[in-house]
Amino acid sequence: MNRKRVIGCLCILSMLLLYAVGKRYVFPTVERNIDETVILPKSTRVEPVIEIYQQEIGEGQEKITYFVADIQLGDATDLRAAFAQNQYGLNIKDTVSGMAQEHDALFAVNGDYYGYRTDGIVLRNGILYRDEPTGRECLVMYKDGTACAMREGTVSGEKLVEEGAWNVFSFGPVLVEDGKIREGLDEPYKVDMLNESISGKHPRTGIGILGKNHVLIVTVDGRAEGYSCGMTFQELAQLFIDYGCELAYNLDGGSSVTLYQEGKILNRPSGGEERRISDMIYIR
Repeated sequence: MNRKRVIGCLCILSMLLLYAVGKRYVFPTVERNIDETVILPKSTRVEPVIEIYQQEIGEGQEKITYFVADIQLGDATDLRAAFAQNQYGLNIKDTVSGMAQEHDALFAVNGDYYGYRTDGIVLRNGILYRDEPTGRECLVMYKDGTACAMREGTVSGEKLVEEGAWNVFSFGPVLVEDGKIREGLDEPYKVDMLNESISGKHPRTGIGILGKNHVLIVTVDGRAEGYSCGMTFQELAQLFIDYGCELAYNLDGGSSVTLYQEGKILNRPSGGEERRISDMIYIR
């Protein structure tokens, strides 16, 4: 009987010892894991921040009105592109506001009017649609928040996809590179099948890079005496320099220039109303 009691006591002591060891070295790990799960935020996503300013310089016939959108992206993929009517192809058109509403965009501007041409690299939101290099320089924006300008034909669209390109815009010219104004901006510049140079004072849309995931989009109104006469490439480039951009690129301009924010067109498109175009850049 005494022997059974001794064995019973030893069993109880063993169980208590195992519990103490488990509580000291095993259970706390489980408790810590549970605690960490509780305190982790449900989402670590950072929402983009958009600040838009309207500026006026000059007077009379030389007055210029432009808008600056300072955009801090939460992630590079916050800056997206969309096709008119959600279709890729030539001469498929819609207004910026129409496209913006279809995509629930908070902010949108015109893109590079890819649908007006049959060549160039068309890479949008990570998908390659066209890989027909030209002599133009394109703007490449990567998923890691960086960007660069390169001449089409020096690398294929497929290679850009492999390297993490998110969007490629093909219009030009490059306005600022390595923090300096590109030389030759006063020379005639033609794009697509246009016979006339677009280097004079015109409505403009340009995009600049301030840093990783930090972009500056400028829209310049024009062709409206007393309100805004437009800008030359040199003037637009200098504006991007003044704001501290290391890289800046000219997008489609003229009557295509449209700035949309939360259901409203902020600028004055030079045609008197929105032009129907093939694509837009937006944030939602």
